[in-house]
Amino acid sequence: MSGFGVEGRVAVVTGASSGLGVRFARVLAGQGARVVAAARRRERIEALQEELGAERCAAVVADVSEDGAAERLMQQAVERFGRLDVLVNNAGTTHVAPALDETSEEFRRVLDTNVVGLFACCREAVRVMIPQGGGSIVNVASTLGLVGIGRIPQAAYTASKGAVVNLTRELAAQWARSGVRVNAIAPGWFPTEMTEGLFGDEKGLAYIRRTVPLGRGGNQDELDGALLFLASDASSYVIGQTLAVDGGWSAV
Repeated sequence: MSGFGVEGRVAVVTGASSGLGVRFARVLAGQGARVVAAARRRERIEALQEELGAERCAAVVADVSEDGAAERLMQQAVERFGRLDVLVNNAGTTHVAPALDETSEEFRRVLDTNVVGLFACCREAVRVMIPQGGGSIVNVASTLGLVGIGRIPQAAYTASKGAVVNLTRELAAQWARSGVRVNAIAPGWFPTEMTEGLFGDEKGLAYIRRTVPLGRGGNQDELDGALLFLASDASSYVIGQTLAVDGGWSAV
């Protein structure tokens, strides 16, 4: 269907140095978008730029938790490609520890990236999108923002992703009449750097098989449809929604 197209659009993808972020950048570029791949690890995003081609992908070093980083990132996107149509807020971090052992400093560190940095990127992207007539923001939340887990204790991460879910609703409501749509994806168990301990351990794999109704973790290409749906005009009447892509894990 033509509504799912992103040909000719410009997308910023944060956290594009590994895992889901790399996949998101590749998918958008493969569908004709020009992509600004942003992350802290220069060598990785520069390798991605070389893979996709400089005419299709620009690598920008950015730590979204730093003051002013989001504004500079959006400015660089416009300078490189002339506009900004899509923001994929994928940068994130975690800290796995029982809540009684988690310091306030660690808690703040996770929220600085996962919530404050994400909010700053949304705000600065919209400053560009509104004068253009609109755009689409896709926040990457998590099924751990929809339910608790306990067995893999990470209070800061679950709090941050719950905040992303409701922040997505609030920003969608504020900006809808300006032509900017804000939605989120909530991935379940997918193999990434943050989940390598789970996928690299037989007990972890057994936990996934036991608790996910589909009986397995997700493949990275199983997020492609959700990404393109929310980034494109196919979701033109969808705002403030969080789409769980988790094999049914949060449904039971």
